[in-house]
Amino acid sequence: NATIVATLDEALEGCNYCVALSARLREFSPPVHEPRALAAHLQRDTSLRAALVFGSERYGLSNEQVEKCQALVSVPTDTSYGSLNLAQAVQILAYECRMAGLSDPLAHVESSVVGFHGELASTEQVEGMFAHLEQALVEIEFLDPDNPKKLMPRLRRLFSRTSLETEEVNILRGLANQIIHHRKRRS
Repeated sequence: NATIVATLDEALEGCNYCVALSARLREFSPPVHEPRALAAHLQRDTSLRAALVFGSERYGLSNEQVEKCQALVSVPTDTSYGSLNLAQAVQILAYECRMAGLSDPLAHVESSVVGFHGELASTEQVEGMFAHLEQALVEIEFLDPDNPKKLMPRLRRLFSRTSLETEEVNILRGLANQIIHHRKRRS
């Protein structure tokens, strides 16, 4: 039942938790997890519509692809050869997810649980928020589009640690909208 799509954005449609798999850590990567910890998290949080994003055998994942994800998984390997082939990486993640599904689900419950959890924002909602936020930051001249430096990757990294909920994305987009409209009224 595999569906073939042309872009990563299409593949991530409907997902609210995307995980990049890479042996190479990035300067602006989302939070890094080991496969077992990721599998336990996926098992524990049933609201997740997760996607595991694997790169090509030859090139892996680009920085732009990793930045679209909320987590990065790196399989701990021997330091003399830190890379796995694609089939090995898929097999390890599938195994860890299966084992987490077989274990006692209460064994993974965190001791500090926040009361109410809203629905996690989808990938499309988060990407829309980033575009809107970037537009607002350009509007107030906080971000120079001709020389953006690393502001947006740093903001992506910041927000990837938060597990944004739909309502939180809406708040941030409302904030960006007010910045844009306020700036235009003053012009």
